[in-house]
Amino acid sequence: MRCLKLYFLKLKVKISYELTIILSMKMIRTILAKIRRADEKYHLFSPKDKIVLGLSGGKDSMLLFYAMSLYSRFQRKQFEIVPVMLDLGFPHFAPKKILNYVRSLGYNLIIEDARNVYPILLENQKENKHLPCSICSRMKKACIDKVAHQVNANKVMFAHHADDAIETLFMNMIHGKRIATFAPKMHLSKDDITFIRPLIYVHENEIRRCIKEENIPVLDVLCPSDHKTERENIKMLLEKEIYAKYPLTRDGFLEMLEDYEHLDIYFDEEDLEIKGHLHMRPIYAIDDYLIYRALLKKDRVKEQIHGNLRRYLIYDKTKLIGVLSYKYEGHTVQIYDLHIRKEKHFLTILNYLIIFFKKKLVPLKVEIYSKENRKHLLTYGFRKERNYLYYEA
Repeated sequence: MRCLKLYFLKLKVKISYELTIILSMKMIRTILAKIRRADEKYHLFSPKDKIVLGLSGGKDSMLLFYAMSLYSRFQRKQFEIVPVMLDLGFPHFAPKKILNYVRSLGYNLIIEDARNVYPILLENQKENKHLPCSICSRMKKACIDKVAHQVNANKVMFAHHADDAIETLFMNMIHGKRIATFAPKMHLSKDDITFIRPLIYVHENEIRRCIKEENIPVLDVLCPSDHKTERENIKMLLEKEIYAKYPLTRDGFLEMLEDYEHLDIYFDEEDLEIKGHLHMRPIYAIDDYLIYRALLKKDRVKEQIHGNLRRYLIYDKTKLIGVLSYKYEGHTVQIYDLHIRKEKHFLTILNYLIIFFKKKLVPLKVEIYSKENRKHLLTYGFRKERNYLYYEA
């Protein structure tokens, strides 16, 4: 018994010593704290998760890998990390030093053959333009998703950070005519996998500093379009113009992305007229969301929680009669909450929604995960598929 106590005492001292050494390095301490903040807010990690971590060999993903190897040990989070690197077919791909580094931390690196990507990018490259980033991004996600299913992982982890989120916001505002960026956590129901971004609170300058402090190896960028994209132009606009003149906006923009309560844009007052006295009101204020939840609770309907949902309150004149929540995935609209108190209004509202979605998406597929009014949905032309009903137009 005494020997056993001595063993555990030595183990505790060893772990405490390792933790003290790690936390004495200021930047890794800051980054781990920000990962924990993201985890606590967005519930990124759960017990027994198996998570594929996409490693490009760049500074962001290498820092994420190192930080997560520490986080999983000292936060008592019992999840498994599977590092995966894609061979995209770019010339001079040489992952040896990354392989060795990953092994030094006790992990095995999977190198997935995706060498068909580079030739496809070259085929789709327009004259005097850089390689098409959107095609590359979609193909890389598809490859990572494929590996995740092969190893039975339930999550995929990417190294997008705070500055990436802000740059994406500006790109969407300037070129996409919409206020949008990526989510820290997003579940793809079709593939039954969740994407997470633990570095959502970490800035790029913190990553650079930590890479240097920890002497983490990084591969040279192989893509010939590096620093030639519109994202790079947005980055320079932010760095040289906005952040240089208004340095507090770097953190301010990030806080803005989470400030749901104070969102105040004129479409907050927009009502979507359905037919006659029926209309839908989009939810942007916290008071409306509380009304949404209260109606479901009163009618004993369980709200379905998913990322990036658009939510609406449905009224007959001024009387609340239902709620709706949905999101887009490509040309597919996924409806999660579709609860209408008055059955006589259900088909009217459903017909309006189909027409509304058709104006936005061609071709269109509508998937409904709500378990209510299924007989009406089948009458309308919906078909059964596993845990949802779907309609194609």
